[in-house]
Amino acid sequence: MLNVILLAAGRGLRMGGPNKLLLPFRDSTVLETTLSALCAADIGPVVVVTGHQRALIAPVVAQYPVQEVFNPDFQSGMTSSIQAGVRAAAAGQGYMIGLADMPMITAAAYRLLAERFLSHAAQDARAIVLPRFGETKGNPVIFAAAYRDAILRHPEPEGCRGIVQANSTHVQWLEMPDDSVLSDLDTPEDYDALFRP
Repeated sequence: MLNVILLAAGRGLRMGGPNKLLLPFRDSTVLETTLSALCAADIGPVVVVTGHQRALIAPVVAQYPVQEVFNPDFQSGMTSSIQAGVRAAAAGQGYMIGLADMPMITAAAYRLLAERFLSHAAQDARAIVLPRFGETKGNPVIFAAAYRDAILRHPEPEGCRGIVQANSTHVQWLEMPDDSVLSDLDTPEDYDALFRP
């Protein structure tokens, strides 16, 4: 079983206004589109980590068959939210750590990543799977359960890059069919780009 940890706790300061996760996208919002794809992928239980504006985000999350976990330390950086999700996750083979502001990733893409991880983990208990498009690394990243303690002790505030670098011999890259794994929403320009033909 693969645990999915979806990070929805950040302040999104570079968006410079409304909560980016609640911006309109297709027939719903950025967050709902991401949650729908993850639930449709059906790769394992989903833990959604909330923080900033939880009162707005939690009611949206509650509409889906996922577990919501509040990170009171969300302002300290992304790593604290990853750690909150890992603590809350059930025992399993690994952790897919995804970003709630990536609505272009499809259920099929999430399944592709999960399948590659499970295949890799069958040969390597310390497997790490990273998606990329062209030469650019994307998200989500999948860590084997063997990294649980390392993640919980990780001191870097903005993610687990150091763990990936320290375990490079266990990393397997997955070439993705499109650039959706690169398309996160940090700025108004990023959001506008989603609607360009």
